[in-house]
Amino acid sequence: MKSVAQVLGVVARIALWGAAIGLTLMTVFIAWQVFGRYVLNSTPIWTEQTSVLLMGWFIFLGAAVGIREGYHLSFDILIHVIPKKLKLTFFTISDAFVIAFSVGMVVYGSQLVIGTWSATTPSLGIPGGIDYLSLVCGGVLMAIFSLERIARRAAGLPTARFGETDLFDEE
Repeated sequence: MKSVAQVLGVVARIALWGAAIGLTLMTVFIAWQVFGRYVLNSTPIWTEQTSVLLMGWFIFLGAAVGIREGYHLSFDILIHVIPKKLKLTFFTISDAFVIAFSVGMVVYGSQLVIGTWSATTPSLGIPGGIDYLSLVCGGVLMAIFSLERIARRAAGLPTARFGETDLFDEE
C-alpha cells in the first residue's frame, strides 16, 4: 500500500504543479488581455478562451489533490461526538460518495467530450471537446484518490483529514 501511496503522491504533485502552472498562465493571459484592451486598444482574441480552458484544468486538478489531502467539503458536527470506529465508517461513506460523484463526472464528461469534439472553438481552432477533458481527467483522479483513501483506512494507515495528517511525510 505504501508504494502505491508513493506513486499516487507523485501523481498528486504533478497535478498540483499542473494546477499552479494553469493558474499562473491564466493570470498572465488575463493581464495581457486587459493590457491589450486598455493600453494597446487591440484585444487579443485567444486570451479569454484559453483562460477559460486553463481554469477548468486548474480547478479539477486542484480539487482532486484536495480530495487526496483531505480538504474536500464535509459536514463535521456529528464527527466530533461519535466513537472513532464509527468516524472511520463515516469517512469511508463520504469517500464512497466522492467516488460516485467522480464516476458521474467521468461518464457525463466523456459524453460532453464526444458530443462536442466535432465543433471547433472559434478563437483557438481546436476541437470543442477539449474544453471538457479536464472534467474527465479530474473525475478519474478524484476517484483514484478516494479509492486510495479507502484502501489506506482499510490497511490501518493514517488518512489525511483536513490537514491533520501530512501523507507526504509518511511516504
